[in-house]
Amino acid sequence: MGLLSLAIWVPIAFGAVLLAFGRDEHAKGVRWVALVGAIVSFLVTVPLFTRFQNGTAAMQFVEKTSWISRFNVNYHLGIDGMSLWLVLLTSFITVVVVISAWEVITERVNQYMGAFLILSGFMIGVFSALDGILFYVFFEATLIPMYLIIGIWGGPNKIYAAFKFFLYTLLGSLLMLVALIYLYNKSGGSFDILAWHKLPLGSTAQTLLFFAFFAAFAVKVPMWPVHTWLPDVHVEAPTGGSAVLAAIMLKLGAYGFLRFSMPIAPDASHEWAWLMIALSLIAVIYVGLVALVQQDMKKLVAYSSVAHMGFVTLGFFIFNELGVSGGIVQMIAHGFVSGAMFLGIGVLYDRVHSRQIADYGGVVNTMPKFAAFALLFAMANCGLPGTAGFVGEWMVILGAVKANFWIGLGAATALIFGAAYTLWMYKRVYLGPVGNDHVKELTDINAREFLMLSLLAIAVLWMGLYPKPFTDAMDASVVELLRHMAISKLPV
Repeated sequence: MGLLSLAIWVPIAFGAVLLAFGRDEHAKGVRWVALVGAIVSFLVTVPLFTRFQNGTAAMQFVEKTSWISRFNVNYHLGIDGMSLWLVLLTSFITVVVVISAWEVITERVNQYMGAFLILSGFMIGVFSALDGILFYVFFEATLIPMYLIIGIWGGPNKIYAAFKFFLYTLLGSLLMLVALIYLYNKSGGSFDILAWHKLPLGSTAQTLLFFAFFAAFAVKVPMWPVHTWLPDVHVEAPTGGSAVLAAIMLKLGAYGFLRFSMPIAPDASHEWAWLMIALSLIAVIYVGLVALVQQDMKKLVAYSSVAHMGFVTLGFFIFNELGVSGGIVQMIAHGFVSGAMFLGIGVLYDRVHSRQIADYGGVVNTMPKFAAFALLFAMANCGLPGTAGFVGEWMVILGAVKANFWIGLGAATALIFGAAYTLWMYKRVYLGPVGNDHVKELTDINAREFLMLSLLAIAVLWMGLYPKPFTDAMDASVVELLRHMAISKLPV
């Protein structure tokens, strides 16, 4: 079994084992099995980085086995510089989320931990699949564990949020399935994604394919105006669910643009780039303003995620190396920072059982260690130099200015809004005198929470201070993608 297969199936196998523990009296053992499973799953992905060859756009760690031979469907896996870090991010965040739930989840612990491990395997499958049907199966399969996580362990309106999440993302994906079947027929009976990249497609076909993929991936990112499901889901989801949703699941849509929309329909991508840029700028500016007026911390960070993911799609569709590389770097950085922001809110919620900003004030007086972590993550969310949040956004803005000064200026204004809503929330929650008796009785973070936040802090600072490993791995793949897109695929 290859490394990618291990990365996919090890967490799924551990998740299946956990589901066999049927009662909560085994909760202590379940937690340890889940932690071991998450750590082993992460360690399995580390050789993908250590053995990865920079300087080539070719797929690496390729595995290919016939799956459904009648329809030429293959179990075909491989990663390049654009997917490597997404695989590592997924396995890393899974470890952190398991640690975060150690004391918080007390009912159906085996199902909760099992769902996250299975979800981790499915998401790695999405980032590794080179067969269209295999990609679609993994892409849709991620909905099931996340639906259960929201619907079982969520807040008062969890059923509404779970249904909204499921229906929005499922309906968008149905058009993608139609597109995959069209490409299968057009390619003479192949579901090979890399073969689809070489297909000569007419202008109308490319446009229809572009919007079919847009329906699936824009909802997943989510882009404005199909983002309305995200705040509701974040508010109702348990802390771990929000962390995984923001850190990884949103990246499935952005990754889809890189792997499907742009290389398969390059002419349509160029033709409709103005729309993608406009929607991205609305996300980074308008949604940033919406975040300013939020009173619920989770909802504020949810809108912040929409704004930050706007930088990702903006970077992709300005079609230069700085922009596309910046968009990918921003995906990884947002995974670290947004995951940390949601887990930090979870630390407060576990103690006060409120996410309302007005219910806090002066937390730094009673939780100084936690307030220091929160400040680091808030600064990263603002895009402070030296943190992960700065690198990707700065690259995208530079790329945007290179393409069009006014687009770059519009994107740069979002940094002001991001600083405004993040720091204003930090001021009201953490600074000043103790706000009330609940805050007065707060205890600082324990060893488990310190470990969880330290892992994320290290990642945020490492990427901010030394982004070279991230950019070096993706450079050749980004250059090849742009070269591929510069060549028209319209039939002669």
